[in-house]
Amino acid sequence: MRVVAGVDLGGTAVNYTLINEQEKFLIENLCEHPSRAKEGPSICMQQIVEGLKIAVAKVGLTMADVAVLGLDTPGPASAAGVLSAKGSTNFVHADWANYDMCKGLSERLGLPVTYLNDGNAGALWGHFTIFGTSTRETSISAIIGTGLGGGVIIGGVDLKGRGGFGGELGHVLIPYQSIRGVEGMVPECNCGRVGDLESMCSLTAIGKTFLPYFLPKFPGHEFGRMEIGQAAKLVRGRAENGDPLCREIFRVQAHALGLFFDEMINTFDPDALMVGGGAIETGAEFQKWFVDEIRAGMPPQREEQENIPIYIMPNGDTAGARGAAIEGLRIARQRGLM
Repeated sequence: MRVVAGVDLGGTAVNYTLINEQEKFLIENLCEHPSRAKEGPSICMQQIVEGLKIAVAKVGLTMADVAVLGLDTPGPASAAGVLSAKGSTNFVHADWANYDMCKGLSERLGLPVTYLNDGNAGALWGHFTIFGTSTRETSISAIIGTGLGGGVIIGGVDLKGRGGFGGELGHVLIPYQSIRGVEGMVPECNCGRVGDLESMCSLTAIGKTFLPYFLPKFPGHEFGRMEIGQAAKLVRGRAENGDPLCREIFRVQAHALGLFFDEMINTFDPDALMVGGGAIETGAEFQKWFVDEIRAGMPPQREEQENIPIYIMPNGDTAGARGAAIEGLRIARQRGLM
């Protein structure tokens, strides 16, 4: 059996999956191995190889059955998988600067290696769950976590752009001042922009902007007696349970997404919109409420575009590895390897 491996490389763990020629994933659940990324590329690359051997053996295959490896990582990195000279949060070791991820893995494995950033990989997985791999459809995904990732998929292919920064949706500016209840708010992103999507929709935004802004409006709230970072991590759960302060934060985030999706509708006229990430890893009732609030935050749409669906991305923990595997499968088919 010929398969493609999907590898999602994070700062502390590597997640693996395998997909066969029939587009069936052979690993259903989270399959992790320590990444040791802080120790530099030499050790981390070997960790990826060792973990892949374990994952392949887990489904009764050997490394000889792997045709292509699809890799995804956080950025910033080029479309070819060369990390930024300035490094990144997940790759702080000096040897990661300008490191060629695909070359480093390919030399160790003797396999072709494809690359996506983690946001695009998640978006590709979300697209696959709706449309499969052979499609002409367009989808836009926003993935809310510590930051805001995402991607644009056109005809089943992710939009990488000239330098690999296509789909950096978190840094798209939105007219947030039009959202009810944010008068005087100045949402600043870690990139320095004020009012981009990440500055409104992310765990970072909750701690940096939303709690300091909203806590004075809810005097006596228990979060006022807690360290902000600790309180920020509790907001999602409390919002799901109906806490008024936390619901208000998620309402504003949903309305910010509504404004963003309106921009995407008028740019791409997509077939589907998708929301993923830890922010909506909740029960179905809260997810429906959140999607309804996204709709409520959208300006009026053209009649022809009112029915563009909004989906919740499934399998959040494995989305990156699965998207990377789908990209690898596409390239394997192009090269006649599958």
